[in-house]
Amino acid sequence: MATSKEIENPESRFSAVLASAARLPGVRIHRAEYLRKALARYCSEDDIRRAIEETPAAAGIPLDVLDKAANDSINYEAAKASALSAAAGIPGFIALPATVPADTAQYFGHMLRIAQKLAYLYSWPDLFSDDSDDLDDATKGVLTLFFGVMFGTQSANAAVGKVAGMMSKQVAKKLPQKALTQGVIYPIVKKVAGYLGVQMTKQTFAKSVSKAIPVVGAVVSGGLTLATYLPMAKRLKKHLSSLELTKPAHRVADEEVMEGEVVEEQEFLTPIPEQHEADDTAAKLGETRSS
Repeated sequence: MATSKEIENPESRFSAVLASAARLPGVRIHRAEYLRKALARYCSEDDIRRAIEETPAAAGIPLDVLDKAANDSINYEAAKASALSAAAGIPGFIALPATVPADTAQYFGHMLRIAQKLAYLYSWPDLFSDDSDDLDDATKGVLTLFFGVMFGTQSANAAVGKVAGMMSKQVAKKLPQKALTQGVIYPIVKKVAGYLGVQMTKQTFAKSVSKAIPVVGAVVSGGLTLATYLPMAKRLKKHLSSLELTKPAHRVADEEVMEGEVVEEQEFLTPIPEQHEADDTAAKLGETRSS
């Protein structure tokens, strides 16, 4: 009974899909290899080397250059996600039980890929620095917030900005573990995960409807993926590019400030209202269900 309730819980549902998507082959992005490839056409070898050893911001790479590299990655991942979604839509109604979970996992896998790529371009640290198949709690927390930004959740925007602010004030290249797993940001992570679990269910339903008719379903499914994936990726890009981490002048050698629990606690103890932006994703999904 307890297991059934856990599965029905939107927060648990989202966390389970996130963990499953992170285990898919090819989902995890090697930071150094990606930065070298993404910046090769725009930057000198010295700048690329410093971007890898430190961060693109510390290397002095202009924001407009990073934006160009980010757009290249967004277009590549969107096209790939759309093609895979269309392929998964071809079998039709009989194969629904098999294709819908696979397509959902693929879609979230591509969201994870672009989230990592954008994070590395905009000077976030390596999110998968070990070889473990499981996500550590801090990485799971920050990825949940990234997804929340993609879905237009204002509390996720605020929390990502707060994490970036903590990291911009310290030298160590790692996420603020305590804040993300038990401190002032953790309640926001849980709230965002619950919201995403609900949205994930709506999205799965919409894709199920689009796949009910073979061939036509493939076109609808691929188009739906493209129409939802692009605005979500661009939303994350816009937010990450505006944060303190893109401004190396703000970095100071003070590792004690990293957790920032005492200074920031009062602000995050006040609940942040869920004022969701006009979400292109929700609109597209609604049109699909009503058609």
